[in-house]
Amino acid sequence: MKMMKTIPALPVQNIEESVKFYSEKLGFTAPYYDDGFAKVVRDEIEIHLWASSDVNWKNKGLSLAADPICSGAESFLAGTASCRIEVQGIDELYEEYKKQGVIYSAGTVVEEQPWGDREFPALDHHRNLLTFYEEI
Repeated sequence: MKMMKTIPALPVQNIEESVKFYSEKLGFTAPYYDDGFAKVVRDEIEIHLWASSDVNWKNKGLSLAADPICSGAESFLAGTASCRIEVQGIDELYEEYKKQGVIYSAGTVVEEQPWGDREFPALDHHRNLLTFYEEI
């Protein structure tokens, strides 16, 4: 037995808007997408986006105790995920994403970490955290 690959799956509220963001801001392409799912790729990296767009939970009110939230695709899940992506050329990618306005905050820089990499965080339009790192 051998594990071969991992693919992060991030919750987003709108697949079409997300494909546009990942394409225009992050440089990914979308070889496949529909209303509920998208596969975006850049170089060797693949990320899956899934529709977290169920808003029925908003109408539950007092019935929430008897009828709990359970679809697994509630809209409030978008923006709650994160992943780490290994890259080559961390400084160049940082500059690219800084120009695109997707860096975590104005004070974000590429930082050396004690565990042996240099990294910086970025956010997608739903605030899912994407940490890009390069081994030292």
